[in-house]
Amino acid sequence: MTLVLNKATTVLPVDDKERARRFYAETLGLPHRGVADDGSELFGSEGGPMLQLMPVRDGKHSEHTTISFEVTDIERTVRDMEAKGVHFQDYDLPDLKTENHICTTDAEKCAWFMDTENNILCVHESMGQQAEYQL
Repeated sequence: MTLVLNKATTVLPVDDKERARRFYAETLGLPHRGVADDGSELFGSEGGPMLQLMPVRDGKHSEHTTISFEVTDIERTVRDMEAKGVHFQDYDLPDLKTENHICTTDAEKCAWFMDTENNILCVHESMGQQAEYQL
């Protein structure tokens, strides 16, 4: 048996599924696929990777990036997302520094933001490679 990652589902914990559904559908523009039997909100394109927003009661969330969306023009993407009300994180650490919300390395450019449920999300642009998905 071989696992196929393009059919994988990323599961994110959410405290308020309606608030989270609005953020992912309206602010990020992801296609809403409906509601699972357990009440989780489902997002994604037919036949592609899925995102599942799973309601939690304990309020526990990851302290690291939970999902990263590959884009083709990170500067434009950050501007467009800010216009929709997304607030990007800025860092000034020895091994991670952002300028205009974007961290640039030899391999990629990244910008981090939080969803309405305090999950850390990222948009990234691979340097020298064409992205397959556009947020």
